[in-house]
Amino acid sequence: MPNTYILISSNVLSSSAASVTFSAIPATYTDLVVRISARGSRSAVVDNIVVRYNSDSSAIYSSTFITGAGSTTGSSTSSGNTSFTFNTSNGNTTTANSFGSTEIYIPNYLSTTSKPISTISLSETNSATDNYLRALADLFRNTSAITSMTFTPEIGPNWLSGSSFYLYGIKNS
Repeated sequence: MPNTYILISSNVLSSSAASVTFSAIPATYTDLVVRISARGSRSAVVDNIVVRYNSDSSAIYSSTFITGAGSTTGSSTSSGNTSFTFNTSNGNTTTANSFGSTEIYIPNYLSTTSKPISTISLSETNSATDNYLRALADLFRNTSAITSMTFTPEIGPNWLSGSSFYLYGIKNS
């Protein structure tokens, strides 16, 4: 059981940005956690967060997810993707100053085998019909350690000021 979370890097945007990257992730932890509070410039209620590890755009990303949107639910699987995508950053038409929240857990990020990754994300739109919750079980089929990750809005084109991205390393006792 992990007993320490250590902040590796953070980025709280003071102006709009097309992407946020954590690079040179040290190989001194057992697991990684990313916490995101984001709002995109897309003129809509939500925008998708796209993440790529190690700048790898090969078709080696797979996901299984369940989702809820208002009173609608769903689930799906996909494989052969060139990134992971989840739809819970707030768009620019939601309640002012509201942000979508995401947590990504990456166990054993140094492994030389495929890496399972779990993600939970929620948009906070203050609307009964436009709130989104998504839980994902992802698989990054790459045998290299994760040393970088980049987050972009799918449609965007930008993350807005106030969006925050935090990367933590976890050490086991």
